Amino acid sequence: MSVFTSVTSEDVVPLLEAYDLGSLVDLQGIPTGIDNTNYFLTTTRGRFVLTVFEQLTRGQLPVYLGLMAHLADRSVPCPRPLPRRGDGYLESLKGKPAAVVTRLPGRALEHPRPEHCAQVGEVLARMHLAGADYPGAMPNLRGPRWWAEAARELELLLLPEDRGLLADELRHQRQARLAELPQGVVHADLFRDNVLFDGERIGGIIDFYFACRDALLYDVAITVNDWCIAPDGELDLARAGALLKAYHARRPFGPAEHLAWPVMLRAGALRFWVSRLYDFYLPRPGELTHAKDPEHFKRILLRHREAAAGKGCGLPQTSGDSAQTS
Repeated sequence: MSVFTSVTSEDVVPLLEAYDLGSLVDLQGIPTGIDNTNYFLTTTRGRFVLTVFEQLTRGQLPVYLGLMAHLADRSVPCPRPLPRRGDGYLESLKGKPAAVVTRLPGRALEHPRPEHCAQVGEVLARMHLAGADYPGAMPNLRGPRWWAEAARELELLLLPEDRGLLADELRHQRQARLAELPQGVVHADLFRDNVLFDGERIGGIIDFYFACRDALLYDVAITVNDWCIAPDGELDLARAGALLKAYHARRPFGPAEHLAWPVMLRAGALRFWVSRLYDFYLPRPGELTHAKDPEHFKRILLRHREAAAGKGCGLPQTSGDSAQTS
């Protein structure tokens, strides 16, 4: 669902001149993702990705592009935005803001193994540490306030069962979300399709346009909820354990994070259940569109709600830490 704005070779020519990228060789739409228009862009000077932004405004975008440059400077394998001949990274295309970034090697994995999940945990921790000194203000545009607003818009469209589950989980999250958790820059969308593997090693992490400041543990939960879930919505303990252990080796979890892990797993599932409900019932017009199944994250949320304390895959213990895991 990523091509909402049709771009032709003729449209791209002036943009290439603005970026000093040489002559166009090939332009191909990328039929994955859900929020922006993306194209593979090949020129006489290399291979790139062109993004036309469908929701974020010109005023909002510099902080996201700046974050990518900041992380790339600190050896996090992420796309580097290309500067224009003038100032900044942004151009306009079809009346919308657009940017060009480097294209990273590799492809997404459909069926990751524990060793792949360990690499994801390690690179996520590296990203969290590298982003600690990024100065940009990055509110969570898909956080609890958005969940509540989206729920109001969806209320009359949902089945009674879903309406009740959504209302109950929103109440739980309002009561349980903990402000004392370590905060920082989070990716907030590190799904399998946003991590590229070049053979058996990570070639890069992409799509930082949901990045924000939030609990670092929330980012870990979002990642586990995609990389470490069985088809029935249950946690795959081997994959989850590998990811969490590798993350913990770089950035150890603290006592408050141990206590908050169950609610963060639920928060991560809720966020994407609401997003998929919204895209399913209130879709935007576009080309190559396909709505992802909301039932997938509903199942994950239900499994997390059903999980008893002390069961499942808990966070690795810090040496000397007696906090209970879940």
